[in-house]
Amino acid sequence: MTSTAITGIGELTTNDDELGTLADAALVVEDDRIAWVGPSGSAPEADHHVDVAGRAVLPGWVDSHTHLVFAGDRTAEFAARMAGQPYEAGGIAVTVEATRSASDDELAANLRRHIDEAAAQGTTCLETKTGYGLTVAEELRAARLAHAADEVTFLGAHLVPPGTTAESYVDLVCGEMLDAVAPHVGWCDVFCEQGAFDADQSRRILEAAKARGLGLRVHGNQLGPGPGVRLAVEVGAASVDHCTYLTESDVDALAGSGTVATLLPACDLSTRQPLPDARALLDAGATVALASNCNPGSSYTSSMAFCVTTAVLQMRMTVAEAVRAATWGGARALRRETGDGAVGVLRPGARADVHVLDAPSTTWLAYRPGVPLTHAVWRRGTRIR
Repeated sequence: MTSTAITGIGELTTNDDELGTLADAALVVEDDRIAWVGPSGSAPEADHHVDVAGRAVLPGWVDSHTHLVFAGDRTAEFAARMAGQPYEAGGIAVTVEATRSASDDELAANLRRHIDEAAAQGTTCLETKTGYGLTVAEELRAARLAHAADEVTFLGAHLVPPGTTAESYVDLVCGEMLDAVAPHVGWCDVFCEQGAFDADQSRRILEAAKARGLGLRVHGNQLGPGPGVRLAVEVGAASVDHCTYLTESDVDALAGSGTVATLLPACDLSTRQPLPDARALLDAGATVALASNCNPGSSYTSSMAFCVTTAVLQMRMTVAEAVRAATWGGARALRRETGDGAVGVLRPGARADVHVLDAPSTTWLAYRPGVPLTHAVWRRGTRIR
C-alpha cells in the first residue's frame, strides 16, 4: 500500500458535514482512497509528501451530464445561432449522421481526448451518454465504447430519427434497443421536450428502463415550460437536467423530492436561453448540481470551472454553493456521494479524487474568471497532473 500526504493546504473543501472547510490542512491518500484528513501539523507519516504551499484543495469536479460519444462538429449551426437563429432539438440529426459514419477507433479516440481534456481541468468523475446512434446496433456500439467514462447513460430517446414515427420508435427503444444496451449501461435518460418526446412517451421509456434495473435521468424544461420536472419526480429519477424554465410548482416538487436539479449554464449561454433560477431552487431546499453538458451542438465545453464561474457571476449562487453543486451535487445526481469510494467529497474512505487550485481559496474561481487555475489533480489516488 502506497501513501501520499498532501500538506500545506490553505483552504480544504471537504463537502463533509462533520469536517467542513479546514484551514492549514492536510490529507493522506492511500492507494485509491482518502485515508486521513485533518490539521497539516498532525498529518501521519506517509511514503510520499507533497506540500501545496497554501493552495486551495477541493474534491475533483463531478460532471454528471455529458454527450461525448460523437463525431463531427456543428460550428455552422453555432454560427447561425449567434446570428439569431433559434436553437431547436432537431440539430442532433447532424451529429447522428457523422457518428454513424465514424469508426470505433475514431469514436473511442474522440471520447478519450475529451475525458483527458476534462481531467486536466480537475474533472475526476464523468458521466456520458449514448444518443447519437438511434438504431439498435449504433446505440449498442456507443454504450460499449462509453465505458471509458465513470458512468454510462442510455439516451436512445434523444430524438425521433427521420423516416419513422414517434410511437414506432418508442416501441423500439422500450423493446429491442433497451434489451441490447441494458447490460452495458447504468442509467436511462429521455429528452422530454417539444420536438422530441412527450410526457406519455417519456414515461413509457423510463418505466421500461426501470423494469430492467436501470437508474433514471430526464432532460427536461430546457426549451420552455413542460412536464419534464414533474415526470422526473413522479418516477423517482435521480436527476432532471436543464431546468431552464421552471414554474413555482416545479420548484416545490423538486424541493420535496430526492431528484437533483442539474443545471447546465454553458448550454443556456450557447443557445441564448435564460439561465436557470438557481436561487429559487436553493432557497426552496432543492438539491442542485452543475454540469457541463459537453456536446458538439449546444455546449461544446468541458470546463466545469466555467460553469461554476457562470453560476456565481450570473445565477446568484455563492462560491460555496456553486463549488458544492459541481462536486457533491454531481455526485448526488449519480448517487455516488456516500459510502466507500464516494466521489465529490474528501473524507476517509472516499475515492482519492483531489483538485489543487493555483489559488489560496475557491473564491478565486469566480474572482479570476476565465483564468486556468488547476495546479494539480489526483484521480483514484494517482496524480494525473
